[in-house]
Amino acid sequence: MEENYIKKITILVILTVLIVLTFFILRPILLAIFFGIILAFILSPLYDLLSKKLGNKTLSGVLICLFLIIIIILPLWFFTPTLIDQSLKVYYSVQDADFVTPLRSVFPSVFASEQFSREVGSILFSFMSKLTNSIVNYFESFILNFPILFLQFTISLFIMFFVLKDKDKFVAYIKSLLPFSKEVERKLFAQTKGITISIIFGQLIIGIIQGLLTGLGFLIFGVPNTLFLTILACLAGVLPMIGTTIVWIPTVIYLLFVGNILSAIGVTLFGSVAMFIDNILKPIFVAHRTSLPSSMVLIGMIGGYFLFGILGFIIGPLILAYLLIVLEIFRNKRVPGILIQEKPRKLKISI
Repeated sequence: MEENYIKKITILVILTVLIVLTFFILRPILLAIFFGIILAFILSPLYDLLSKKLGNKTLSGVLICLFLIIIIILPLWFFTPTLIDQSLKVYYSVQDADFVTPLRSVFPSVFASEQFSREVGSILFSFMSKLTNSIVNYFESFILNFPILFLQFTISLFIMFFVLKDKDKFVAYIKSLLPFSKEVERKLFAQTKGITISIIFGQLIIGIIQGLLTGLGFLIFGVPNTLFLTILACLAGVLPMIGTTIVWIPTVIYLLFVGNILSAIGVTLFGSVAMFIDNILKPIFVAHRTSLPSSMVLIGMIGGYFLFGILGFIIGPLILAYLLIVLEIFRNKRVPGILIQEKPRKLKISI
């Protein structure tokens, strides 16, 4: 008995050491691995369709990889110089901008005091200067680290390819490691799939669509620095409770001040349509699925950004969601949870 106990402890120590060493080995590319898994999840329906049509899993995976290279690498190659040029123009415009005069014309009584106006102008100038400087530095860092980012993207493609090709084996292997009953495994995977779809498609993809639609309005009505503003609109569209309004409303105000009434009306129309896209498309992805409240998604995105960078917009809320799912399963109470939103079911679970 004592000998078996020693063997178990020894195996546990060896396994722990190997897991820790593996973590440090994979640490530089963990985000690339996770991104590859997310890409596989997003493109899984397209892969299944190609596999049925072509009857070849390997060829289908290769075509998916080529598709990603075309829609990601080529736009980066063509648009990066323009994006950097426009971001620099915005930065220099902010340095020469007068923030007080427009506000004083709208709120003359509030900005009657010269001292108050100077203080508000100084605060706004400092904020906008730091914001635009951070964006320019981010683009500069992207260019300088492009070889490393390209290597990370290549790793993500390999991970995506093998996950798509052997996804059934991966799922079966993960299930074999879980210490849960079959019923709990079924609920865990169903909720995980539902909440992943609601976050990735219901928040990320729809947010990007809203940003692109807003950017189309900028392009059609000749708004300066269209590409730069479109990127900002896509990022803002991903954030719940914030949306693209934080980009297109200031743009409309700017157009009104320069006297471009037609463009202001046009951008307002496109921005309004982008807002309603959320009400039309989100129910398609989120209906009858496990989901998080918008406030929790926003917290996960902000925290994920500070920890993981731009990929944190995806990773943050997913990690938070998976933790809450596991907690709900262990909690196993009849009283519904306040953080996980799901369609009520009558299901008795034993772990």
